[in-house]
Amino acid sequence: MSVRILALVGSLRSGSHNRQLAEAAVKFAPEGSEIVLHEGLAEIPFYNEDIDVEGTVPAAAVQLREAVAGADALLLFTPEYNGTIPAVLKNAIDWLSRPFGASALGQKPVAVVGTAFGQYGGVWAQDEARKALGIAGGKVIEDIKLSIPGSMTRFAGIHPADDSEVAGQLTEVIVRLNSHATAATAA
Repeated sequence: MSVRILALVGSLRSGSHNRQLAEAAVKFAPEGSEIVLHEGLAEIPFYNEDIDVEGTVPAAAVQLREAVAGADALLLFTPEYNGTIPAVLKNAIDWLSRPFGASALGQKPVAVVGTAFGQYGGVWAQDEARKALGIAGGKVIEDIKLSIPGSMTRFAGIHPADDSEVAGQLTEVIVRLNSHATAATAA
């Protein structure tokens, strides 16, 4: 059985280093894992309970919920915007947390990684994302972490997939998340 891991990227910029990191994860998914990069977070309106009513839920939000429902685990890639999580990623988490009591996350294993320009690699944003995901119903794997500092200089002339250190660390993240997802589906 192949473990399906859904990747969400908190940056909308096409050349984002976090998007490149997610692309590298797709490339390095070990046998028995499939990583699917979800597109469409930019099309999801800000969460509003008035439009989260059966029959009126925006198509992009429905697609996100269905993608998460079809995944065995989630892997989020987040930059750090002003010391915290990007709005687009927080909005996705808000949509996934509803309807109340029936979160699309459904205790699925979730890991958060990323890169940022600062010296700590976006750890504040990653911590905020883990907090929001846990409250929203995901089973956050707290000991799976990868924060890559100095993204603007480190990846100025190289794709993260071509950085052997990053490739090894990212592969280890995927292997560990795969293990948690396999255990969760077996339970």
